[in-house]
Amino acid sequence: MAYVPYYEYIVIGCGGIGSAAVYWLSKRAGKGVLGLEQFKLGHDHGGSQDYSRIIRLCYHDSRYTKITRDTYRAWEEVERESGLQLVYKTGGLDFTLKGGPQEWLMEEYAKAMDAQGIPYERLDGPEIHRRFPQFEVGPETVGLYQADTGLVDAARGNSTHIQLARAHGATVIEECAVLKIDRMKSGMITVRTSQGEFRCRRVVVTAGAWINHVLQSVGVNIPVAVTQEQVTYFATPNVKEFTKERYPTWISHTPDYDFYGLPIHGNTGSKIGIDAGGPRVTPETRTYVPDPVREKACVDFLQKWVPRSLGPVMYSKTCLYTMTMDRHFVIDTLAAKGWPDVIVCCGAGHAYKFASLLGKILSQLAVDGRTQYPIDDFTMNRPAVTDPNFKPLFYMGKAKQQDTPQAKL
Repeated sequence: MAYVPYYEYIVIGCGGIGSAAVYWLSKRAGKGVLGLEQFKLGHDHGGSQDYSRIIRLCYHDSRYTKITRDTYRAWEEVERESGLQLVYKTGGLDFTLKGGPQEWLMEEYAKAMDAQGIPYERLDGPEIHRRFPQFEVGPETVGLYQADTGLVDAARGNSTHIQLARAHGATVIEECAVLKIDRMKSGMITVRTSQGEFRCRRVVVTAGAWINHVLQSVGVNIPVAVTQEQVTYFATPNVKEFTKERYPTWISHTPDYDFYGLPIHGNTGSKIGIDAGGPRVTPETRTYVPDPVREKACVDFLQKWVPRSLGPVMYSKTCLYTMTMDRHFVIDTLAAKGWPDVIVCCGAGHAYKFASLLGKILSQLAVDGRTQYPIDDFTMNRPAVTDPNFKPLFYMGKAKQQDTPQAKL
């Protein structure tokens, strides 16, 4: 019989959350950790490879404000060990129309932050413009400002997690697609891949849009919607005004969707995107081709509210969101399905800011069988996962349910 290599822990999918899981596991299990990535490391086929992603303490739901401080602490530990800066605090602004249909959402943000003692400021439109003259807003606008908001360098974060994991002894194999998770007669797990078989004690599945491709072999399907999203970078001629030192990250809450923006970082210009505005796809049918309708919607938005950020389009870049039906994380084992040694995580299209912390949580679940962090709200035992008739709610600020996350543009 051919020898089948054994590892204590195997992580399937080495994007944002998966690379973090490999890193945090390697700090405790060293050479007993294997990470498997079906593409080349650093690929742009999924949802976590770009120059910048928003990181923030400010959230609309206490399920997240309970752990947002811990996200910063997790990234800080990676920064200390690597000597690389990954998080840049720019300050963050949420704004909407005063008396408009989304003003209630600002109060949800405020309540969730109040519950955790997170400091913030309420700003009216004239004060926003005084502090940040890039925004052409007036008395019609209200906002919340939180000073710790910023960006995390996603591509560097993924790479740093992997490099440090290897330094701790972990093995990471790229271009290694997982074909099946199986169980041996001894009870040990076998992971069958395009590069052979591997045995392990526990498996962590962080496969993003391919989550059900992996889980189908153990008879599990998590209801998710995969969408093709996009961001656009503009070569603003007013470069100095849109640096990290002068221009905050921001989210504008409109009745249908959230627009969001980030300052210049890396080899980019000012950045804008629409949250959960793209069409449903599969990993096989996504096109990588940006939608000109959504690109124009971003241009129109900036012309009205942040006109000096505009310039020639540098490029638009697509990515995939993998969203549960209620837009909340899944962090759980498959114990209820007879696989207690398989742990699964779905970031629901808003997890990169939490990536390093989620990796730490997954490592604790794998090694200790429990975690110190409050994740009870993210189990699979909830209607969005168990009820096939659950009505999707993809837009995090939406009061009503949606049948599709496609933008109404």
